[in-house]
Amino acid sequence: MRYIAAYLLLTLGGNQTPSSADVEKLLSSVGIEADSERLNKLISELEGKNIEELIAEGKEKLASVPSGGAAAAPAGAAAAGGAEAAPAAAKEEEAKEESDDDMGFGLFD
Repeated sequence: MRYIAAYLLLTLGGNQTPSSADVEKLLSSVGIEADSERLNKLISELEGKNIEELIAEGKEKLASVPSGGAAAAPAGAAAAGGAEAAPAAAKEEEAKEESDDDMGFGLFD
């Protein structure tokens, strides 16, 4: 992920076709040593492709992925465990939500 993130940062900065040397320089500026083999593979995979188009294609693919797994678990537990399982699942989910609020920062802070 660090190679992709560095590549995207470079494209956002105006370099539409960052080289492996550009990515290595960026990563080394924050103390990360790059694996040349992995980096060269990424650069070769992205060669000649438009990043904005790749991101748009990825969003379309993600839109088709079902994401109802977390909501289905409490309902299934209630059906299998009777009336006692549903309140326990609701309390557990409330506790998870509260613990996230207590951390004092968000995902992008």
